[in-house]
Amino acid sequence: MPSLLYVTRRAHFSAAHRLFNPSFSDRENEAVFDKCASVNGHGHNYYIEVTVAGEPDPRTGYVMDLKKLKAIIDEHVIAHVDHKHLNMDVEFLRGIIPTAENIAVACWNQLEPHILNGHLYAVRLYETEQNFAEYKGEHS
Repeated sequence: MPSLLYVTRRAHFSAAHRLFNPSFSDRENEAVFDKCASVNGHGHNYYIEVTVAGEPDPRTGYVMDLKKLKAIIDEHVIAHVDHKHLNMDVEFLRGIIPTAENIAVACWNQLEPHILNGHLYAVRLYETEQNFAEYKGEHS
C-alpha cells in the first residue's frame, strides 16, 4: 500500500512592508504594531517553505518533481514579491495587512491552483529566523 509523503521546497525573497490598519488612529497603529507601523515601512529577508503531500508516482518515485514546484513558487510568488514593498507593489496582497500570517495565506492562494501532483499541504513563511507563520488550508 502506498504511503502519504511530504516534499518541501524552500525559497527566499527580500521585501519591505508596513503593518498598519487604516481604520486605526496613528496612536492605535503604534500601540498594536509598534515599530512595524513606521510610515516608510521596514524590510525582511523572508523564507517560504511550500509542502506538497501525496503518494509517490510508482514510475518516478516523485510526489512532485521539486524542479516543477520551484518553478511554480518562482512564477506565482517570488516574481511578485522579491524586492517589492508588499503593501504597495503586490496585487495579491492589496488591502491586506502584510503580517506573516496573512502573507502565508495569500501565498497559499497563489500556489494552490497550480499544484497538480499531490496536494498543497502547508505554506510556512519565515519573517525572521525566530518568527514564522504556517498555513495548512481548510482541508488539513
